[in-house]
Amino acid sequence: MTSAGDNMAAESSGTGLLGWLLSWLPTWCPTSLSLLEDAESKMLQGVRSKFTKKYITLPSGNKIWTLMFNQDTHNKTPLVLIHGFGGGVGLWTLNFDALSIQRTVYAFDLIGFGQSSRPHFSTDSVLAETQFVESIEEWRATVGMEEMILLGHNLGAYLAASYSIKYPQRVKHLILVEPWGFPERLNDGEQERPMPIWIKALGAILSPFNPLAGLRLAGPFGPILVQRLRPDFKQKFSSVCEDESTVTEYIYHCNAQTPSGEVAFKNMTIPYGWAKQPMLLRINQIQEDISITAIYGARSCIDGYSGKQIKALRPKSSVNIIAIRGAGHYVYADQPEDFNQTVLGICSTID
Repeated sequence: MTSAGDNMAAESSGTGLLGWLLSWLPTWCPTSLSLLEDAESKMLQGVRSKFTKKYITLPSGNKIWTLMFNQDTHNKTPLVLIHGFGGGVGLWTLNFDALSIQRTVYAFDLIGFGQSSRPHFSTDSVLAETQFVESIEEWRATVGMEEMILLGHNLGAYLAASYSIKYPQRVKHLILVEPWGFPERLNDGEQERPMPIWIKALGAILSPFNPLAGLRLAGPFGPILVQRLRPDFKQKFSSVCEDESTVTEYIYHCNAQTPSGEVAFKNMTIPYGWAKQPMLLRINQIQEDISITAIYGARSCIDGYSGKQIKALRPKSSVNIIAIRGAGHYVYADQPEDFNQTVLGICSTID
């Protein structure tokens, strides 16, 4: 089991008093790697395709938990899926069968998340981002893949773009799904609705904590908290999860363990979730011959602004923006059939 002492020490890096106050807590979070493994297996029970799952050990010593589908297809560029913040490979369960029909599909847990290693990240936002990117490159080289279609959701989209900047020769097409961290934060005077004082005050109070600290502080009540905060997840995955608690348990065990990638994410943000190093300021560093597709949910709070900006900033490149009707931020689970057909359509243009 993971101890609250381990968790809270990680929560309060750089805040000694807070760490001292929390260090006395007893074992509190009912989680472990084996419980996460069981929860993931339940999430994947509805997948009909044959697949391999294993750890890929990197030269750095970190291990990346990886799922591999349709490995017998060697004549097409593989599709690589990178999950978002707080997620893991299990959340692609509605997509694996369709996406792996004609080509190899890989999905992995980012370091610091899911079943992958949870290393110490730099407190410097640039270095933390680099640690993520280098782990993806080490993973690619160890797997033995020359090129890939790279698809990322949320934080995964941000890292996929960052990877494409540094290793353009490895990316044949970049698919950004509901990307996080692209625009710059607007000043209060530039926002249509200025931020209320109470939200600013709450942000100041919570700033020493990691984003999901409350989940661990809730201890054995954590799964109930997940269910209360995100009751929609049961509906999203109801077609593949017989037990309505399956997805709740999976999300809980992905995030109740010692925070690592979560700490890195916090160090990469400024208050209220904006990126310290906005990707739109760098998107023109991606080679012009790398095509980009931005996919949004038509009902999402992310309105496609970043996609339009990418298109404007890359006038000599192929940039497509696609909105999927009826989908919110978790577009791949909200409207999986439309999402799968959209991605398959993109992939059909690539050998």
